[in-house]
Amino acid sequence: MTVPLWRQSAASLAKAIRDKDVSSHDVIRAHLDRIEDVNPKVNAVTAVLEEEALRSARLADERLASGDEVGPLHGVPITIKENIDLVGTATTHGVVDQKDSMPEADAPLVAHLKRAGAIPIGRTNLPDFGMRWHTDNDLHGATINPWDPGRTPGGSSGGEAAAIATGMSPLGVGNDMGGSLRYPAQCCGIAAIKPSLGRVSRVTSTIWPKPPTYYSQIACVNGPLARRVEDLRLALDVMSQPDPSDPVWVPVPRLGGTVPSPVRVAVITNYSGIGTAPAVAAAVLRAAVILADAGYAVEEVEPPGLADADRAIDGIGNSESLDDLAEMLAMMSDDGARFLKTVVTDAAPTLAAYKDAIAARHRILQTWNRFFEHYSLILGPISTLPAFEVGYDIAGPEEGRRLMRSLLLTETCNLLGLPSVAVPIHVTGGLPQGVQVIGPRFHEDLCFDAAEIIERQQGVFTPIEPVEKRLG
Repeated sequence: MTVPLWRQSAASLAKAIRDKDVSSHDVIRAHLDRIEDVNPKVNAVTAVLEEEALRSARLADERLASGDEVGPLHGVPITIKENIDLVGTATTHGVVDQKDSMPEADAPLVAHLKRAGAIPIGRTNLPDFGMRWHTDNDLHGATINPWDPGRTPGGSSGGEAAAIATGMSPLGVGNDMGGSLRYPAQCCGIAAIKPSLGRVSRVTSTIWPKPPTYYSQIACVNGPLARRVEDLRLALDVMSQPDPSDPVWVPVPRLGGTVPSPVRVAVITNYSGIGTAPAVAAAVLRAAVILADAGYAVEEVEPPGLADADRAIDGIGNSESLDDLAEMLAMMSDDGARFLKTVVTDAAPTLAAYKDAIAARHRILQTWNRFFEHYSLILGPISTLPAFEVGYDIAGPEEGRRLMRSLLLTETCNLLGLPSVAVPIHVTGGLPQGVQVIGPRFHEDLCFDAAEIIERQQGVFTPIEPVEKRLG
């Protein structure tokens, strides 16, 4: 039986188009039709670029017919989160006040993808300013988790994750300052990578005029989401091209180099004693068994300084958020504002505390570098909780704090600029569960290798048809 085009991976579609087994026009048309069929049920795609995409597909087919050299993503559809500049569409940041903000140029990573032949077919949803782990806003409304509409699809790249999980796109682009790629990947049962700081241009938009804060400079990165790890490799290689507009971008080799064999993996389930949901812990332990069976040296051990990292994240991020809080709150939805006020304390920061938090980051990174001399990878949960029930994150201060604690390992990767791949493990109680594989800076290859072993053993769980009523 022929596999429908919308069910296929980005790599397989790229090969089929290059081999002329299928036209780019047919691939794009299949995904546009899938969006028409499925998006009303999940509200993941906020703008459909049908006319532009079909025109680009025809040009892509003409180039192949003429024998032109083409890129690795030639004719393949992609979707792009609505806080990343794409010429001809608004960079809304999920905010009503920004609905008409039209960029003059593509973000550098979008330009790289286009040069590689990728064809944007849609924009995807996010929470207000990307500042929430649930995707909802007053401009487009809520994105629905296709596994269970009563649970969050994650945020802030929740629209992107839901689109990929339902076959509307084989490959998407989002960003991650505290789990915004990996957490939606867990909630929707797909794969994603948060690259090392400096691997991919972090420039996303010219719409917001202010330069990035210190924490945004060190913690926020752009990266791909897909159903297969192979597609993440392909997309990351394309997205990692030079960008002179980003002073953080580093011209590092595409592979991180070799490490002693066997690769040593530190496994963590219950970090800092905060407690881990049984389904989440089981996913991590299952992944550990798979890696051990594949020859990895696996040991349960907690990385150093997680409690210190928690305080540093709060000390830097909270201080900076307070400066822009009033301006942002004035443009946010009620729920978005409620969440932001929950996680940003109103205690007036001091310059001394801010400086101490920055200094603490330096010390924590030193200890992690020493840790990575012994362990080449860390395997752990993305969140210690399953996808939360819609509304949990704004139910009250205690719920907000518990959610923050559940993502500490994930946020520590951002604080320290480390690469991390999210990969699904299994489905339990109707919800997908995943893990993250964390490596030393610029060792994305090690993370990919381990994630692919897990994927080969456990399989790929998407695309799915959206569940239209709450399970249980």
